[in-house]
Amino acid sequence: MHCARACRGLISRRSHSVLRAWSLQRRAAAAGPDLSGIYPPIATPFTAREDVDAEKLEENLQKYAEVPFKGLVVQGSNGEYPYLTEAERVEVVRTVRRSLPPGRLLMAGSGCESTRATVQLTEKMAAAGADAALVVTPSFYKGKMDSRALIRHFTKVADSSPVPVVLYSVPANTGLDLPLEAVVELSQHPNIRGLKDSGGDITRIGLIVHKTRTEDFQVLAGSAGFLMAAYCVGAVGGVCALANVLGRELCELERLCRSGRWDEARVLQQRLIEPNAAVTRKLGVPALKQAMEWFGFHGGACRSPLQPLTEAETQQLRRDFCSNGWL
Repeated sequence: MHCARACRGLISRRSHSVLRAWSLQRRAAAAGPDLSGIYPPIATPFTAREDVDAEKLEENLQKYAEVPFKGLVVQGSNGEYPYLTEAERVEVVRTVRRSLPPGRLLMAGSGCESTRATVQLTEKMAAAGADAALVVTPSFYKGKMDSRALIRHFTKVADSSPVPVVLYSVPANTGLDLPLEAVVELSQHPNIRGLKDSGGDITRIGLIVHKTRTEDFQVLAGSAGFLMAAYCVGAVGGVCALANVLGRELCELERLCRSGRWDEARVLQQRLIEPNAAVTRKLGVPALKQAMEWFGFHGGACRSPLQPLTEAETQQLRRDFCSNGWL
């Protein structure tokens, strides 16, 4: 009798252990990918006729494979996604998927102005090989894009998406900051895994990290100019335009921050501020593509109506890199 009870107890404990292990596995699988690390939001090379240049793109990808990035962001703002057709956007993602080394994440921009179009494009990006969808705030009718509208939009996208969704707030381009209360509510959605915040407000980033700390939700800095500061308040990585040209240096900055070597990190961060500003808010995508050419990548021309840099702008860009020791 005693033996039977002991056996039943052993079986019960083993069953409990098996169920617990199964539950943990389910939760781990549901958690989605760890977003921490550095991502370049890659540029889209064009031919002289302004067609997407798949050959030049693949050559860039081969070089990026040698840098310890966590993954790549495709069809973000630096990929000139508003100027590409839907078919081109999906094909670029498909091309990157074929060339991406195993273990690296592919985050694809799938944001459109309507919820319906975003849902459809997100599904196509997942089918093309994206591991996560980066969804920018719809902004054409920005006056009506309050928290209620944006929460409903992102919730519908995440409900339908076959891959995890990362929110994307880029007020410099959209004129719209994703409201804090909307981020906090959306962080509770099981298929919304994080936020790329390009606004540069460190108090906001710190508050978002604090208010979402109980959720499976990660924050990525949207620019190299405030990457160290973002790490200080709890961000886990960055999607940085400057990584297209100084990828190893940004990965080194990440390593220094994560290992608590703040003095060394500060020196490196300070040297990155001016070149980063030059290829983002000051001179934009044309400057990024010019800098890529200097550093051995294929940048080339932008798609019209974006125009190449003037001679004065090119000289200013070179000064911003040279004065900080990068050229």
